[in-house]
Amino acid sequence: MTKYLKKYALITLGATIYALAYNAFFANGSVAFGGVTGIAQMLHALVPALPVGGLVIAFNIPLFLLGWKFFGGGMLAASLFAMGLSSTLLDMMGKYLTFPVLSDTLLSALCGGVAIGVGLGLIFLQGATTGGTEIVAKLLKLRLSYLPTGKLLMAVDLAVIAGVSLVFRSLETALYGVVASYVSTRVMDMVLYGLDTAKVAYIISDHPQEIARVIMNELSRGVTYLQGEGGYTGETKRVILCTFKDREIVSVKEAVRRADPHAFMIVTSTHEVLGEGFGGYQQGV
Repeated sequence: MTKYLKKYALITLGATIYALAYNAFFANGSVAFGGVTGIAQMLHALVPALPVGGLVIAFNIPLFLLGWKFFGGGMLAASLFAMGLSSTLLDMMGKYLTFPVLSDTLLSALCGGVAIGVGLGLIFLQGATTGGTEIVAKLLKLRLSYLPTGKLLMAVDLAVIAGVSLVFRSLETALYGVVASYVSTRVMDMVLYGLDTAKVAYIISDHPQEIARVIMNELSRGVTYLQGEGGYTGETKRVILCTFKDREIVSVKEAVRRADPHAFMIVTSTHEVLGEGFGGYQQGV
């Protein structure tokens, strides 16, 4: 019970942030908005009597049917809640709250992008969406699992942003929308995958056991031996594979230096690490 209360509390928080961000930074049309909400924004500009939130709900019905088919009822229930709440809040906040208009449109795009990214990230973390292109992004994620969710969402949203700029007849509106979309996807990926990225080290040494012992005992990080062979000498080598947090890079380099000052080490950044000591597995994220 506590698990579900926490889940829906975070969805509520994310939906509230999403609606606040739209009304505060995007509703006046100075910054294009992507997704189904962007389409609703266009139609509302053409026919003001049509409410943005109501249009979002109408457009989402066929998309939710697809979501139910591919992700099941659990995803559907949480997403229906997120979509219904965010759409209702969009209209209620627009009707009853007054938001100051920032004179600096770039500041609106940056702040709006950050807020939208946080809101959608919180909703995505709970296995839900607000509907629209987020469902499209999750469907694409099934095929393109190697791409981050945020980047998939940005690709889908760019076409809508172009349409919004045509309706408002402003190239600047589209360009600011692209800025907001980029910022929101970066922030969303930070929320989904964490701020603390990881690195992978490949270490080749004549003393692999000494280096492995130091890394395991002093840094409490596991290592894996890979079998390698020198291209020139043909000599068999043990290659140490080690994954660690960004903040541990200095400690790892120092540990390797102490064990073997002549060790050859390659350090690369990695997008995501799952498993013991790192993140957990979440479907569709």
